[in-house]
Amino acid sequence: MNTKAEIFNEIVEERRSIRIYDAQFPFDESAVTRSLERALLSPNSSNLQLWEFYRVKTKSKKEELVTYCLGQKSAKTANELIVIVTRKDKWKKHANFILKEAMNDFPDKLEKKHHLIMNYYKKLIPALYYSDVADISGKLKKIAADFSGTFKPIPREVTATDVRIVVHKSAALAAQTFMLSMKAEGYDSCPMEGYDSERVKKFLKLPKAAEINMIISVGKAKPEGIYGKRVRVPKNEVLFEI
Repeated sequence: MNTKAEIFNEIVEERRSIRIYDAQFPFDESAVTRSLERALLSPNSSNLQLWEFYRVKTKSKKEELVTYCLGQKSAKTANELIVIVTRKDKWKKHANFILKEAMNDFPDKLEKKHHLIMNYYKKLIPALYYSDVADISGKLKKIAADFSGTFKPIPREVTATDVRIVVHKSAALAAQTFMLSMKAEGYDSCPMEGYDSERVKKFLKLPKAAEINMIISVGKAKPEGIYGKRVRVPKNEVLFEI
């Protein structure tokens, strides 16, 4: 194992979900800034980056958000709360931005790969991400995918719900990058699911199409903030080789 792998292994081993933080421990806010910037480098589907990160740090705002997090100790004792939001509704804006940036790097003479990139963002992404209110288009895409799939391998996750799940998966990858970064900075975190999503959306003044992916609390763990030893299902039940 090389040095980088050893360091990463240590970070992964030491990361735990913390329920109680130490309010007296000095907190470097710049660690959050750096970790959020690293989270932006996370892998994501089609590089559309359909996420937003809301950093709640002022005392009054944090106290309000703690209420919407059902008063969890992990939220109440944290130095800051990070709300990770999915923005599937911004797919067109982001696709145009990514394509424009890619085209700026294209040479004068376009090759096949350049045309593939343009078709991907001009045709495939709109075909996948567009949906009407009742997602009739998604149902039709599903029928077409199932029919084509009888003859060859083809992506089958084409409905609005399928795409929504893809966007949440990308946001979760960013969340993990953020939490591991905070551990590398010497701090701790806890991803929280227990919250009133509608009140959180109103608190952040988010549009209806936005969704809360998760809320992450950060700070320095108190010893009693770790609720017991780490337990994992036996490896032979979840790790397989084919």
